[in-house]
Amino acid sequence: MNICIIDTGSANLNSVAQAVKRCGYSACVTSDLEVLSKADRLILPGVGTAGSVMEGIYSHNLLDFILNTTKPLLGICLGMQILAESSTEVPLESNTDSIETLGIVKGQVHHLKASGLRLPHMGWNQVEHTDHPLFEGIKDKAFFYFDHSFALDLGDYAIGKTEYGESFTSALASGNFMGVQFHPEKSSQAGQRLLTNFINNF
Repeated sequence: MNICIIDTGSANLNSVAQAVKRCGYSACVTSDLEVLSKADRLILPGVGTAGSVMEGIYSHNLLDFILNTTKPLLGICLGMQILAESSTEVPLESNTDSIETLGIVKGQVHHLKASGLRLPHMGWNQVEHTDHPLFEGIKDKAFFYFDHSFALDLGDYAIGKTEYGESFTSALASGNFMGVQFHPEKSSQAGQRLLTNFINNF
């Protein structure tokens, strides 16, 4: 199994690589299109801001590859958020209300409406999920580890949702594209099982 972690320059990729290793596999970290084209599974992590991840995708000429791949791809945290059409996570000095993201699923990423709650949403929270193969063997409302201040609207693509001031998409699927708002690499046995499912079930 050839697993590649897409390097956009905007993530702690080693933690994801180590999580894959705990599942019994190895993963390469690369932005090399020739290497990525030979992958069986693709993982797209992201930390920082939506703009920084998109900038990394553009600067490494990854846009067309990601949009057109037919390989199973799992977005993690910001890597999931940029699968949406747009994000309101823009720099303070920006003169625009949102930035365009990949548009693989319809919907916009917005600032969490978490009045009275601490932001970022950091720590363990439950995921209410469907019976999608990504969650095979994981009980409904299992706990996963989150760290974010922006969230994706609920939509037909949602296969998992979480409550933190509002209900938001915490897992999605559209064709060969999947994504999770939480960090499976930090989510103990449930996270390890989800990564194993992604590797084995698609």
